[in-house]
Amino acid sequence: MATFISVPLKKSSEVDLVKPLSKFITTTYPAGEEQGEYIRAVDELNKLRKNALGRPLDKHESSLEILLRYYDQLCAVEPKFPFSENQLCLTFTWKDAFDKGSLFGGSVKLALASVGYEKTCVLFNAAALASQIASEQNLDNDEGLKTAAKFYQLASGAFGHIKDTVLTALNREPTMDISPETVGTLKLIMLAQAQEVFFLKATSDRMKDAIIAKLANQAADFYGEACKQCQYKDNLPKEVLSVLAAKHTIMQANAELHQSMVSKQKKRFGEEIARLQRSAELVKTVASGYDEYVSVKDLSEKINRALVAAKKDNDFIYHDRVPDVKDLEHIGKAALVKATTITPPLSQKFADLFEEMVPMVVQQSMSNYTQRKAETVNRLVGTMREATNLCNGVLASLNLPAALEDLSGDSIPPSIAEKARAVVQLGGLQSIEQLIRDLPELLTRNREILDEALKMLNNEETTDNELRTKFNQRWNRTPSGDLYKPLRTEGANFSNILDKAVQADQVVRDRYTAHCDMIALLCKPENELNAAIPSANPTKTLQGSEVVNVLRSQLAQLDEMKKERETLEGEIKAVTFDMSTSFLTALSQDGTINEEQLSISQLDQLYGAYNQRVQTTLRSQEEVLGQIQTSHQEFSSLKQSNTEANQREEVLKKLASAHDSYVEISNNLREGTKFYNDLTEILLKFQNKCSDIVFARKTERDELLKDLQQSIAREPSAPSFNVPAYQTNPAAPAAPAGGPTPAPRTVFQPQQPQAKPQPPARPPPPSVIPQAASTPPINAPPMGPPNSNQPPMAPPSQAQGPPYPSYQGYTGCYQMPGYNPYPYGQYNMPNMPNMPNMPNMPNMPNMPYMGYQQTPGQQGGYPAAPPPGQPYPGYPQQPPQQQPYYPQQ
Repeated sequence: MATFISVPLKKSSEVDLVKPLSKFITTTYPAGEEQGEYIRAVDELNKLRKNALGRPLDKHESSLEILLRYYDQLCAVEPKFPFSENQLCLTFTWKDAFDKGSLFGGSVKLALASVGYEKTCVLFNAAALASQIASEQNLDNDEGLKTAAKFYQLASGAFGHIKDTVLTALNREPTMDISPETVGTLKLIMLAQAQEVFFLKATSDRMKDAIIAKLANQAADFYGEACKQCQYKDNLPKEVLSVLAAKHTIMQANAELHQSMVSKQKKRFGEEIARLQRSAELVKTVASGYDEYVSVKDLSEKINRALVAAKKDNDFIYHDRVPDVKDLEHIGKAALVKATTITPPLSQKFADLFEEMVPMVVQQSMSNYTQRKAETVNRLVGTMREATNLCNGVLASLNLPAALEDLSGDSIPPSIAEKARAVVQLGGLQSIEQLIRDLPELLTRNREILDEALKMLNNEETTDNELRTKFNQRWNRTPSGDLYKPLRTEGANFSNILDKAVQADQVVRDRYTAHCDMIALLCKPENELNAAIPSANPTKTLQGSEVVNVLRSQLAQLDEMKKERETLEGEIKAVTFDMSTSFLTALSQDGTINEEQLSISQLDQLYGAYNQRVQTTLRSQEEVLGQIQTSHQEFSSLKQSNTEANQREEVLKKLASAHDSYVEISNNLREGTKFYNDLTEILLKFQNKCSDIVFARKTERDELLKDLQQSIAREPSAPSFNVPAYQTNPAAPAAPAGGPTPAPRTVFQPQQPQAKPQPPARPPPPSVIPQAASTPPINAPPMGPPNSNQPPMAPPSQAQGPPYPSYQGYTGCYQMPGYNPYPYGQYNMPNMPNMPNMPNMPNMPNMPYMGYQQTPGQQGGYPAAPPPGQPYPGYPQQPPQQQPYYPQQ
């Protein structure tokens, strides 16, 4: 009776994990020891998949350990890589475990770019292999029983886990073998078999009959529930339902058998007989309906012996009334099995290959935190730089400190001379013009990269739309338009960034054009610069005045404030903090990460003090600038004002402003160059991402087209149709006068079993009427020349259809005029005209019909025949009372 159901394994296509994962690692993590370790881990993962899925597995625990280890590694690696159709795309192809395929169409398979799909299929194989290992156990010893029960419960838990998670993991309709309905049925089957193993263990240990009866009744209940669900599963093998029905009945018979022993112990001998009779009926049902799947010979003999003994004892000793079966007390149930909970890691030897790699949710949180930190730093640094630029602009408008240094009126102020030297050291006009010429080239390169990436997406989406229009609902994959939305959003963002960069470049060019002449003047030698500055009357009387000293003191405060800002800017940029620990802690404790709250809180702690210092410098600068403006008004009122002095002061202001503009333009252009170069790397990654997903989509498209071709090949070439009644049951038509009756047509009916054609009944010999020698035989050709325009008439005895049956697809044949079905000799047939009812006859030239010419002296019959009534020479004479079988001519 030990017939247990095991599940076949799914088959997977080979997948290259090394190339896409290594590419992601090299583009995400900096080169170094950490990157090398991750790439080596990718190689180990690829080898693990080949060992788990790329070869036949033995029905042994070591093979199951490999499958479980690969499943655990998938669970560990899934949150650490951005597996998706539009990011890191890995397409996994699996075949249906129960579909054996067809000659032309192949087996049913499904390809998805989903690690969840891979996990589901690997867990299915683990459950299937566990069922096979359990089925191979020796159930005659305790060790085999314990092992079988353990693996059946593991298989039940795995199938149950798939049932709960498959739709979420795939986000589409799965193949039939991993559908929730199928795996739900398999879960019940495995649970029932585990319960049966416990029943066998209890029987082997000779436990109390009451307990064994409850275990058997519970197993029967499990098998019954599985049998009900299996009735609607066309994809499962047909023998599964029969085995389940037989097991359900057998477990009921065992429960009744052991409960009868309990009745005997309680001296309820009538109840004992009733239960044994019920058990015997159940076993008889199995033996008559399911004997090819299970054997109940031993159980039947055991029940019959017990029943005979019980009846004998009751008839001679107890005389207890045998109750009706429906009046018997229901047998209790005891479930000792439970589906194993699937909680990774399932493998005993599991070690995460990517243990040092943080999960993707942490990486994403780190990326957001880095962005928030950069925004905070840029805000603080930008605030200080704006304050410095404002300060420089105010001083330039007041011609400070050049106004204090230009008291002689005929020499270059030291501050202007220093600014001129600074401009020359920075490269002068040539440096700026070279940077300006480089910007369009960098911009063009970035636009070309972006356009090429978007072009790849557009071309693939166009092809996908065309195929979707062609195949309609058969093209059941994610539309490229929906899949590329994040990439197109990202591409639009890059395009907007480039547009803004073009506008910023134009602003820089306009500023350069406005200050180009003064910058060129600063780049000239000192004597030419001095000659270009107008002279004015000397103001040496203000050299030692108090207002000059106050202004110099205030300008010194501003210089000190600028130096302090430069130091503060360096300190702000140097602040570092590793938030990964905080994110990992939050993930382990709460299962999720509130990145915004954690990041803002940490940034406040890091930059709160720096923010206060920046605000302090701003307030100090505002106070000092107010004091400088007041002192400068007093200084200006003391200076001798004339046209020459005003011109000189205006030129000095422009030179100071030109220096500040040169420094700002130069910094802007260098930042722009760096921006374009950095953007090039980002756009190249974006282009690679687009290229990878387009390649994956093309691979998926080719697989889907192949599947569609196989599916189309499996479909019937024409729909079923109803055959007219007159073709299926033709009535016997009346024989037309003057010609043979055509045979009825036979029409092929699809999906109908064809009966084997029976050989036709042998026709009886034709009756022959004795006649005189001078009388011409029936159907003999006329003696004179025949009329070729009128074909010979068929005798009435031959007007009943063809002598042989007509077969399907061919029209019935009939007897040709002038054809003798029983010739003794064959002569060359003359060429005959094409006949309408013989389409396969070769074309023959029309020739006149040549009547048969008798030899001189011949009065009928065949050429060279003896006279009528005489035998043929060389042939034995027949007895006179026997009629010849063939008609005489």
